[in-house]
Amino acid sequence: MCGIIGYAGHRPAVPLLVEGLRRLEYRGYDSAGVAYLQNKGLQVVRAEGKLKNLEHCLTECQHLQATCGLGHTRWATHGLPTTQNAHPHQDEGQNIALVHNGIIENFQELKQSLEAKGHHFASQTDTEVIVHLLADNLGHQNTLPKALAATLHQIEGSYALACIHRDYPNEIWAARHSSPLLLGVGQGENFIASDIPAFLSSTRDVVFLEDGEVVRLTPNSWEVFSAADMQPVGKTPQRIEWDLQAAQKGGFKHFMLKEIMEQPQVIQDGIAGRIDDATQEVVLDEIADLPIPGRLHIIACGTSFHAGLWAKYLIEEWARIPVQVEVASEFRYRQQVFQEGDLALAISQSGETADTLAGMRIARENNLPIVGLCNVVGSSVARESDGTMYTQAGPEISVASTKAMCSQMVALLLLAIAWGRKKGTLSAEAAQQLTGQLQRLPHTLSTELERMRHAAQRLATQFSKARSFFFLGRGLGSPLALEGALKLKEISYIHAEGYAAGEMKHGPIALIDSEFPTFALAPQDSLLPKVGSNLQEVQARGGKIIALTHPGTDIPSDERWEVPQMGSALDSFLFLPALQLFAYEMAVYLGKDVDQPRNLAKSVTVE
Repeated sequence: MCGIIGYAGHRPAVPLLVEGLRRLEYRGYDSAGVAYLQNKGLQVVRAEGKLKNLEHCLTECQHLQATCGLGHTRWATHGLPTTQNAHPHQDEGQNIALVHNGIIENFQELKQSLEAKGHHFASQTDTEVIVHLLADNLGHQNTLPKALAATLHQIEGSYALACIHRDYPNEIWAARHSSPLLLGVGQGENFIASDIPAFLSSTRDVVFLEDGEVVRLTPNSWEVFSAADMQPVGKTPQRIEWDLQAAQKGGFKHFMLKEIMEQPQVIQDGIAGRIDDATQEVVLDEIADLPIPGRLHIIACGTSFHAGLWAKYLIEEWARIPVQVEVASEFRYRQQVFQEGDLALAISQSGETADTLAGMRIARENNLPIVGLCNVVGSSVARESDGTMYTQAGPEISVASTKAMCSQMVALLLLAIAWGRKKGTLSAEAAQQLTGQLQRLPHTLSTELERMRHAAQRLATQFSKARSFFFLGRGLGSPLALEGALKLKEISYIHAEGYAAGEMKHGPIALIDSEFPTFALAPQDSLLPKVGSNLQEVQARGGKIIALTHPGTDIPSDERWEVPQMGSALDSFLFLPALQLFAYEMAVYLGKDVDQPRNLAKSVTVE
């Protein structure tokens, strides 16, 4: 949610800020703005809507001499998505400009106090309170660092913020607490940003900031301090291995399509170095020192939650470990009952999901070991875990997550095999069969994806007038049904519900008619007859059925969509992209904004 980019260097700042914001568009936003220092003056330009509106406003401004500034894309929390509420915000003296991601929980109390002192506010945002408070403290503390420290002690909630001051040319001051913020270290230039792609075209050297840290950056230097006492904190830049090309469309019309089609490579990267060539055993050095849990708590949100539900079936079957899969936003507010031997597994693509991090901290307070499963090296989930499995998916730009879930499923499948082998509940022969299938999977999937896309295009055209959909599955198909419904909702805005197929007759079947189609996941497995019985009930009520199935199955349907059978859990890796492609082609046919669907953000970094 929201995007921050700051630049201090030797090049014109504003074009770099706009380009950085463009690379953060995937996070979701409804307005944008920049602030920059030029000729000892502070200039702020803001616009409602997409970046092109901001760029139009900037054509009327003088900014080519500015070499220091801030940019921001806002996703509305407090106040409507208007120019008035867009960032950066300024103090009344127009000396300070500030951008902020997060939520200030005590902003009303602070606002009332500041209004009593004579401050006047121009927006409905919680962010404007910070800049007024900073200006007020500056009148008492004399220097910007001291005033910023005092401000941070007064605000409560989550924040990643950055500010510039007309009396501190070529300096950016920034801080974070429970919202992502990182530093890009260049040659004669430095960046601050909420995510790596914002500055990846200029540098791959990154400093990850922790909660309660403040950073000062200039063109030629950077320093990190503790917000508690403003004492220096030692930091070492880390090198990011993926480059900007990996975050670009590569000839595809949309990032979402590119990322769906990358899944064979994602699977290959996810197993690289994790299957011993000689023994075919799974080797997970990242978590080798952690105990096998007596009970596992999986904490996740959205698509990651669905990946966790899918993994529950495998871990319980192969490793005989009881698993509770928790929606992080519920986990953090429920009275938990932990037992000795419990372990927490936190799943987050970005590694910055606010509710998931809060759930991890509850687990930490109760002395549970924590395994992190995420895609971003150095993210908060990675830093706060006892052991981290990186999914190796590379940058995922489209708001609708696709290859991230695929990569999570690969890691979770390997985890289930590894624990099953260590416990002796999964035989060596069964494990070798699974790893062999997994190694063959990238080739099989790569040969099928284009054919699957053509099938998705045909079906999307045929069912484009539907206003509601059921997605049904059993066993491993049940979490995938939830994900298929979520994807269709996210990007096509068609109402869809995912159900365990056996639950249909417990109420939802009342909705079935000729205008309410059902998308059924029907693999050739032991549960196929049960799925078939459910679909006969749908047909008896006039419902149309798309059956995603394997060759040779006898299943009620109006439209069959056949994909190759891999066996066992591996079938899920062909069903998943089929569901994603169906949602994608439906959204494209309906003319929707596929990569940036309305009201959504890539990373939910506020509660």
